[in-house]
Amino acid sequence: MRPKTSWTDGTSGGAHQGRQWVTPRRVVGLVLAALVLVFIFQNTQHTRIQLLVAWVTMPLWLALLGTWVIGALCGALVMSRRG
Repeated sequence: MRPKTSWTDGTSGGAHQGRQWVTPRRVVGLVLAALVLVFIFQNTQHTRIQLLVAWVTMPLWLALLGTWVIGALCGALVMSRRG
């Protein structure tokens, strides 16, 4: 029977040590981050938006980001299991 090796201290060596950093979750995260950067750089033009009664001029990506944040907060409120 082979003894178990510890992967937590980083001193075990071997071929698998370099592969610890590359996980599917990190690859997906990097791809999504790259897509977000491309989206931001493609939507830098300013747009005019009416906020209730006032008109505001802002970059399109910022308006879309604000809309996403508000939507995420509303989703979190609806999905919360409080009282």
